[in-house]
Amino acid sequence: MRGKLMANKDVLQWTMEARNNGGIELKEAVTLESQIIKHLIEDNCADTSIPLPNVTSKILAKVIEYCKRHVDSRKSDDKTAEEELKQFDSEFVKVDQGTLFDLILAANYLNIKSLLDLTCRTVADMIKGKTPEEIRKTFNIKNDLTPEDDDEEFCRENAWAFD
Repeated sequence: MRGKLMANKDVLQWTMEARNNGGIELKEAVTLESQIIKHLIEDNCADTSIPLPNVTSKILAKVIEYCKRHVDSRKSDDKTAEEELKQFDSEFVKVDQGTLFDLILAANYLNIKSLLDLTCRTVADMIKGKTPEEIRKTFNIKNDLTPEDDDEEFCRENAWAFD
């Protein structure tokens, strides 16, 4: 991602370019949702190249959609806006697993705490109440336990995981 601040009708804008060169222009308020970009702007490093090798234009567009919606919702104080934001968040994470995990990686790298919390909570909800075998099936995880592993011994050694 390469960024430059540009004056546009007295509003600072940031051009963000993803790994596959998908450029998107944003108002500064939206880019400030990312703590990484916020610090770059505050430190006057915003006119240099900022590589984000693991963020595609598809994921960047989703991250920006999320940030725009959250910035816009803060402008309103009514309860309906808060409910609409909860509904948006609920619908936002209804994506395939690959997209969800890419969103987690992007939110973590860009340091967007609210998005990271939302996406991680979604994965936690996918795991909640499932057996280890169901979790392996859900996430296509190979069972790496050998037949020699004693289930009782394993459970005793890892009791913290079963509380």
